[in-house]
Amino acid sequence: MGNKTKGLLALLGIGAIAFWKYKNSTPEEQQAVKDKINTAKDNLNKWGNDVKSKANDVASQVQNKVDEAKTKAEDSLN
Repeated sequence: MGNKTKGLLALLGIGAIAFWKYKNSTPEEQQAVKDKINTAKDNLNKWGNDVKSKANDVASQVQNKVDEAKTKAEDSLN
């Protein structure tokens, strides 16, 4: 078996154990897990939005620099 297959089997095993433990836990423990997942999801969405915002800022700065260079080149030709 290759490393990828072993890794996949290990991941599936861990997932099965986690699912079994979740199903056999109390409703309060299940709610705590759901809260952790929702918090992680919200943090991931926030991080993604921050990255997207920064990328858009950089893109607009680059576009401004290109426009300035274009204007300077046109001015020097005239």
